[in-house]
Amino acid sequence: MASIIQTLPTEVVYLITAGEVIDSLAAVVRELVENSLDAGATRIVVAIWPQQWRVRVADNGCGMNLEDLQQAAIAHSTSKIRSCADLWKINSLGFRGEALHSLTNLASLEIFSRPAQENLGWRVVYGEGGAAVEVTATAIAPGTVVTVSNLFGNCLSRRQGLPPTSQQMKAVQATIHQIALCHPHVTWQVWQNDREYFTIYPCRTIAQLLPQIIPKIRSSDLQELKLDVANLAHSALNLVVGLPDRCHRHRPDWVRVAMNGRMVKCPEIEQTILSTFHKTLPRDRYPICFLHLVISPEHINWNRNPAKTEIYLNEVNFWQEQVIQGIEQALRISAVNLKEAVQTTRVSKLLKAAEAKGNYNFQPQNSPEDDQQTSLKAIAQLSNTYIVVEHPGGMWLVEQHIAHERVLYEQLCDRWQIIPVEPAIILYQLSPAQVSQLQRIGLDIEPFGEQLWAVRSIPAMLQHREDCAQAILELSWGGDLQTAQVAVACRTAIRNGTPMNLNQMQTLLNQWQNTRNPRTCPHGRPIYLSLEESALARFFRRNWVIGKSHGI
Repeated sequence: MASIIQTLPTEVVYLITAGEVIDSLAAVVRELVENSLDAGATRIVVAIWPQQWRVRVADNGCGMNLEDLQQAAIAHSTSKIRSCADLWKINSLGFRGEALHSLTNLASLEIFSRPAQENLGWRVVYGEGGAAVEVTATAIAPGTVVTVSNLFGNCLSRRQGLPPTSQQMKAVQATIHQIALCHPHVTWQVWQNDREYFTIYPCRTIAQLLPQIIPKIRSSDLQELKLDVANLAHSALNLVVGLPDRCHRHRPDWVRVAMNGRMVKCPEIEQTILSTFHKTLPRDRYPICFLHLVISPEHINWNRNPAKTEIYLNEVNFWQEQVIQGIEQALRISAVNLKEAVQTTRVSKLLKAAEAKGNYNFQPQNSPEDDQQTSLKAIAQLSNTYIVVEHPGGMWLVEQHIAHERVLYEQLCDRWQIIPVEPAIILYQLSPAQVSQLQRIGLDIEPFGEQLWAVRSIPAMLQHREDCAQAILELSWGGDLQTAQVAVACRTAIRNGTPMNLNQMQTLLNQWQNTRNPRTCPHGRPIYLSLEESALARFFRRNWVIGKSHGI
């Protein structure tokens, strides 16, 4: 096996961002596990002894031969890049060749490694500056074990400036969680002082992995979406969102962005996520959202800071649009994200099995391939407030007022229109702040006598309402344009207690189902209650058995 680790040319070293790479136990863990992932590891075991300032990372990656081991800790030695041009097409997590060299200056470093195709492994102990001072042949399973001991032992003041052990272990846990989200296929086991600290089991999808990291979150509370980006080769958007009618946070602490396998700070994208979820969540609540962008390397500059968490992203406006479209698609209600769609129910499977033996054909009316929109059918109105809805997977109760409010709000956002009104609407005893507020949202208002004001233009949706003056007075109490649009939608929406016939209910359902965010109203309240067919079957203890006298 030929050597693949080489020292970078001087001109490349000069271009690499300089700075502190190792500044804590968490930083040691980050650098070592990134090396493990670059080596193709699918199982990584991290052991930490905080009081001894010792870290060990073992993996089942490709391993290193003796020549690479002897070169590994030399300054700016790496297998990831070779030339200046490679800095603009980075596909690996590590690339600077600084971490192991830094560790030899800050701690004792020992590496065991064996490539899978070789029968013998090697143990190398490194001295200050990265030179191999001990080399021993050893028996070891394929992979690599790196042990860092007595971190900052030659600079005790560095230890004194770090947080206490408990906080450092929380930082290690957060580091592993962030990396695990970007690599859900990997098994992670973390030990503290020879006791198991936590384990993360591999999953096929991020939505299945996330409940291991966020307490009290279930996979059914999440919606996952994977989209290829049109007209952009080797690019994709992987998105996991908490459904706003089911889960949200008190703080904006779970809006996370990753790019090409690494969690990053990208304020423009994070703010786009928060803005897109605005008016879908209750007041003072924030979304759960994990976004992983896979982007062709030439569109990213990783060489911005030593930790590689801050980047330059080309065409950030384009990616903001992709994120908005992705979130809106994830929150829609369609056949592809109904868990109990007719194509996957037990009834469907039984009918298909019977079809193979019988002479009839079963053809679902709507299939995901033919129609992304699932069929909702209004069947009754309950208490002049709730629409009873049948769909292929069960039934829903839809609250008519807030469903209509969502429809009107999105129409207002798309087509906000101020129209003149004649005669003018007269309001009495407005404060200067109220007058300014109405002017701020675009209404034409002027004095009309002592403590009287004439409003000569209004939002188009209010023009035929008998309570138009009360609605405008409500708008005068403050808030931005978006708040005004919510207020207009709320006042204009059909009231609870209003009788509706089946045609009216069906029209509303069709309009609501086609909104961008059909799960909640603009105030963040859930619009529908779901009673799935499987839940009904469990409640009534019903078993579907063809050919038996019971359960049919």
